[in-house]
Parts: sequence; structure tokens; C-alpha cells
Amino acid sequence: MSELDQLILRTDLAGMPLGWADYRDVLRLHVLGQIAYQCGSTIMTLRGGINARTHKQSVVEINSIIATFGDCHTSRLTSGYTPPLNNPALFRRDAHICMYCGEAFAEQLLSRDHVTPMCKGGTDSWTNVVASCFHCNNKKAGRTPEDAGISLLAIPFVPTHAEYVYLQGRNVLADQMEFLRAHFPRTSPIHQRLELN
Repeated sequence: MSELDQLILRTDLAGMPLGWADYRDVLRLHVLGQIAYQCGSTIMTLRGGINARTHKQSVVEINSIIATFGDCHTSRLTSGYTPPLNNPALFRRDAHICMYCGEAFAEQLLSRDHVTPMCKGGTDSWTNVVASCFHCNNKKAGRTPEDAGISLLAIPFVPTHAEYVYLQGRNVLADQMEFLRAHFPRTSPIHQRLELN
């Protein structure tokens, strides 16, 4: 992965994770004066043109974590927030492990399984879906785990906003991970799942 592909963690002034930005977004925020501070490691240095008056080249260092000015959305992100459900985030939430057989699988070998099937009144929501390998999903079919004679290895849960930001990231750097983990609830199952990797 090129340093230009590395995503930068964006936070609000209070340090609440907001999401991910690429270097172009961060450069635009820098030019607009929207970056309050940076922390984490320097991941790239961008050099621009030469100033005709000062004869100095413009240089912008981009760190792995930036805080931006603007409205603080902390209340929206902490009370009653439910992130959108998507398979990549679901599979990362479950650490790419089938929640029935306990085996790890590549993302393309997993499917979204409804613990209580939708045909039996189940919902397509974080608290009713788990990662499942194709074999276990076919074995369970349109039944509950109990009816299919299999056990659910972990209780599905709704990720907090900080957890969802992590789940949406790719190639999360160590300092970004440390920053995000500090915002996870102490009882978050993601803490234990990260220890497995």
C-alpha cells in the first residue's frame, strides 16, 4: 500500500472520532484553515510550489490523526446512534470468524446470517445478524440456531460510533488504533477480538 493510499483519522476538537479522510481531503482542510491540531505520526510530507516573494517552497506535513474545527457532533454520536449496517463492517465486527463454527474466513467466503430469520420476524439489524461461513449459513437455512442444532458463539451487538469508525477503516495504523480503542466501551467485544489478531 502506498503512503498516498493511507487513510487519516479525523476527529472533532474534543478528539471524538468522526471518520476517515484521504490526503487530498486533509490538504484541502489545511488550505482552508480547518485543521485545529494534528497528532500521531507524520505519514507524509507534501511539497508544493515556490513562493515568488519569499522564494520558499510550501511544505505540508500530514499526520495520522487530525482534529478539525466545526460543529461538535459528540451528542449525536454518543446517544442513540446506530451506524448503517453493511457486510464489510459486520465481518470486521465479528473478526472474520463464523459465529457458528468459530473458523476464520476471508471476507468473500462469509455471508450475513440473520439469527432469527426474517421469514420468522427477524430484522436486518446489528443485533440480529452475524458473520457466517456459507456452510453454516446453508446448514442453518431459514431456522433459528436452536432449531438447526447449532450454537451461536457470540451475541451480536450494535457498534458505537468510534467502533464503527474503526470497522470502516483499512490499514489502521498502530497510533490510530490506540486512539480509537480509547473511545471503545470497556466491555466492547472488539477489544477481545483484536487480541486474537
